[in-house]
Amino acid sequence: MTSDTRRLLLWLSLFALAFGYIEAAVVVYLREPYYPDGFRFPLATIPTRLLWTEVVREAATLLLLLSVALLSVPVRAAGHSLRRFAVFAYCFAVWDLAYYLALKLLVDWPASLLDWDVLFLIPLPWTGPVLAPMLVSLVLVVATVIVLRLLTEQPPTVRVMDWLVESLAGLIIIASFLWNLPALAAEEAPRYFPWWLFGIGLAGGTGWFVWRLAHHRKETAAASR
Repeated sequence: MTSDTRRLLLWLSLFALAFGYIEAAVVVYLREPYYPDGFRFPLATIPTRLLWTEVVREAATLLLLLSVALLSVPVRAAGHSLRRFAVFAYCFAVWDLAYYLALKLLVDWPASLLDWDVLFLIPLPWTGPVLAPMLVSLVLVVATVIVLRLLTEQPPTVRVMDWLVESLAGLIIIASFLWNLPALAAEEAPRYFPWWLFGIGLAGGTGWFVWRLAHHRKETAAASR
């Protein structure tokens, strides 16, 4: 890994860690009036105006992460589209992990990695055990570091099929997070998380990435002979 890539990852990590703390602080402020005895399901009734404020804030969060990716990778850089996507995914993953770490330090929550949380609100509420998004984030951190390293050493060829497979894997994971929408609509606590569906998405996306990485290394080794 080049010194420029290490420096980039350092600054991206510092940004994502700080942003994760800010996200956790916002959630602490929100939970204080609505969950004075600690966060739990079913969800408290929140005024529509405040709910839409939170939805827009989440959209702004994605825009901010995207802006960092666009600003940190110039258009003239080799493989700039893939590099920008990797930077966005890396920041998103570290931000998510930092968010849960900060919540644990600030309010000692979650008590367990299997505690349920509201993960996202766009376009509909996502719910699941804390462990699930953390696993996704850990995989993203490893994968994006590998991609950023390869882009400076042996740029891989990314095919349309690669994007399709990884997008499908992501949609399957999102489907598992939306599984409990009927329970939320009925103002009930979610009771079952489809780990089997989540596992298909995570294993499928990870497996395809590992297979393509191995194929790339074989091609690179053959070309260097």
